[in-house]
Amino acid sequence: MNILKSISSKAFSLSLFLWVFAPLVSGSLRAASPHPFSQDTCYVFRFKPASDIFFVPYQDNEAELQRLAATLRECTSPLREGQMYISVSSYSASPGVGGASAQRMAYLRCSRVKSELIVKHGITEQMFVTDRLIPSPYRDSLRDVVVVVVPAAVAKVAVLAGEEAAARVETYLEKAYGYPSAARLAREQQERDSLALLQQERERQAAAAREHDRWEQQRRAADRAEAEMNRRLAERERLRADSIRRAGQPSSISSSLSLHFNLLRWATLTPDLGIEYRIPRSRLGILAGGSWTSWSRDNRNRRYALWSVSPELRYYLGKKQRGYLGAMYHLGGFNYKPGDTGKQGDYRGGGITGGYRLTLNRALSLDFHAALGYTRADYDKYTVRDGVRIRCGSEVKNYWGVNRLGVTLVWKPF
Repeated sequence: MNILKSISSKAFSLSLFLWVFAPLVSGSLRAASPHPFSQDTCYVFRFKPASDIFFVPYQDNEAELQRLAATLRECTSPLREGQMYISVSSYSASPGVGGASAQRMAYLRCSRVKSELIVKHGITEQMFVTDRLIPSPYRDSLRDVVVVVVPAAVAKVAVLAGEEAAARVETYLEKAYGYPSAARLAREQQERDSLALLQQERERQAAAAREHDRWEQQRRAADRAEAEMNRRLAERERLRADSIRRAGQPSSISSSLSLHFNLLRWATLTPDLGIEYRIPRSRLGILAGGSWTSWSRDNRNRRYALWSVSPELRYYLGKKQRGYLGAMYHLGGFNYKPGDTGKQGDYRGGGITGGYRLTLNRALSLDFHAALGYTRADYDKYTVRDGVRIRCGSEVKNYWGVNRLGVTLVWKPF
């Protein structure tokens, strides 16, 4: 009887203990049990170098495959709904024996692992996101391996399956497993980085725009300064040209006239006078000159008489219009008796003239000129006996050569 009471008392105590502490133990166990993705979700499958055959018994492939199968059984529903993806990546694949490239070997090895999962574990191709060849070793040491990750990272899903698929995966992981951290923080960091880059780009563009505006202002200022300098130079040149034109081409009749005195004729006691008219605003000048003299000695036994008229048209050359070319015509009469026989008659002719004018001051200048051309002279020969002239013949002479030579003093009285 005492034994029964002792047993019943212990049973009651055990029941009370279980009733009080069972929920706590259960809750602590539930709290301690990790969700399927709290541990390492990477599964590494090894391949022989230069081979694309997936040997399940090779090294730890079989154990990794069983561990992966257990995870896939728990994730069948989200995988089918597109809320989760399986990442498959090939690391440091060596080229094949038959000449297959490393890129081709990576593709074949990923296909072999996916085929194993599709055939034996009910996975479909749409549940995978597959990388191209990653040339570096996995974790810096493993070569010729294919790494499967469940679930695939949101960023990788976004790159390989699209933004819409990545959004479904992110929503599911956040709701089912409390995954707000990595994706959201990465996205927020990416947005901050994008905003910072955008701000930097805007600042760079603004700085470039300011620099361009400053350069454009400097260029315009330089263009304006150059244009102003050119305008001033052109104005100065115009004023100088106008001054030269006014100096060489008088604008009024009074200032267009000048008097000419041939000093060589005056030296032979032959008064000579010419008047030149410069046509305003042109390079042309019209000159009309004449000479006259008559004297005798030894009771008219020695005689020197001359008259001449010579019109001339000139064209002045150069900016200062000091040199000139022209054409002249001359005619006149003469009576020479330097010895026993005298000559009396007339002449006419013409020629091409040329000369240079040397300015002495505002009113005076020296004109050095000569003419080349033709002159014809008709004259009678005579002698004088007892004061009576006796004709003794006549002659005609034609002359080609220098038919004028002079050093003329030019005076502008106005």
